[in-house]
Amino acid sequence: MKKLLTAAALAFAFTSTHAADIVDTAVAAGSFNTLVTAVKAAGLVDTLKGPGPFTVFAPTDEAFAKIPKAKLDALLKDKAALTKVLTYHVVAGKVMAADVKAGPVPTVEGSPLTVTVAGGKVSVDKAHVVKTDIVADNGVIHVIDTVLMPK
Repeated sequence: MKKLLTAAALAFAFTSTHAADIVDTAVAAGSFNTLVTAVKAAGLVDTLKGPGPFTVFAPTDEAFAKIPKAKLDALLKDKAALTKVLTYHVVAGKVMAADVKAGPVPTVEGSPLTVTVAGGKVSVDKAHVVKTDIVADNGVIHVIDTVLMPK
């Protein structure tokens, strides 16, 4: 009986745990604080917690630090511009690193990103992908070293 209860407890624990959504995964990583602040300021939290799936090219805090403080502060206060910038980092669907192909990729913002693959390294516009395939239950995050700006 004890073994049966232990097996049942393990089965319950296994089936009741799951990966976090895009937002919770970014928060847990600890290196996307500015991105999470921006997502909240733009009112995109519910969207990125939604069913998706989404592929997010997520700039690190260091990537946001490359933007002059006054420009970043202004962007964080301009919800329309901020939404445009953030949705330019999001692609509909779950695209794992193994499935990435060079060329234009449509974003949620509407403008295409340009993906290049050279020497086994992937770039998105002028940002380098520094880490891939951080899986969330509603998509995947690929870490980039520069904030992307739509044309």
